[in-house]
Amino acid sequence: MELLNPLFKEPNRTNSFFLIAGPCVIENYKIVEETATHLIQLCDELEIPFLFKSSYTKANRSSIHSFTGIGNKQALEILAEIKQKYNVPIVTDIHTEEEAAIASEYVDVLQIPAFLCRQTSLLVAAAKTGKYVNIKKGQFLSPEAMQFAVSKITSSGNEKVMVTERGTSFGYTDLIVDYRGIPVMKKFGKPVIMDCTHALQQPNQPSGVTGGKPELIETIAKCAIAAGVDGLFIETHPKPSEALSDGANMLPLPEMKSLLQKLIKIRQAIIE
Repeated sequence: MELLNPLFKEPNRTNSFFLIAGPCVIENYKIVEETATHLIQLCDELEIPFLFKSSYTKANRSSIHSFTGIGNKQALEILAEIKQKYNVPIVTDIHTEEEAAIASEYVDVLQIPAFLCRQTSLLVAAAKTGKYVNIKKGQFLSPEAMQFAVSKITSSGNEKVMVTERGTSFGYTDLIVDYRGIPVMKKFGKPVIMDCTHALQQPNQPSGVTGGKPELIETIAKCAIAAGVDGLFIETHPKPSEALSDGANMLPLPEMKSLLQKLIKIRQAIIE
């Protein structure tokens, strides 16, 4: 937890932003380690505070046949090994009160999926672990309404909250990002993050597999930095076309450096 204390207390302590990144879900140790080591080295080089993210299980799937994980215990142990071996903070999703207690033994940040951001019992359970809690804004909520989600954490005695914008439902199969929400949510006094990959999802496809527009990740990220976000959330994979979950949305790992270099320039320009 000490790894995150400076981040939480002073989200704008550097000329940069922080990055939450990793593959959507744990598929095997090899992919996790390859992605983590690449990102750790890159963020160290660019002086970007970094948190590694991967889900140990996926509960929100379009089809019953979609991949959900390799097994909770095995996946959590992989996250714990990456944390210990590379001294990097770990973020993972939780879906139930029971998962909050279990996952908190392995990771630093408990992430609340967008569809669950109004689940009071889940947020309270996450808060009571004492871990950092990153709440994704529901696709169906206004930015202003997220103050109530934040208050469920703080009212439970935990001030370590982050809020993530991930787009708003637009019709049945698309999302849009309203960047006015970033300054609105920054007024809560907590770090605000832009989810650059899930904001480009195209849900509810007839195939039962969510689509996406990864070619627009750079656009979403650039606009978010210009709007003043504290951090970016970008799911990435060595070979997205072979990923078992959300391959249609993830940034190819080799493209991450070029993107971050461009974003650093934008960040430096707006704070000068």
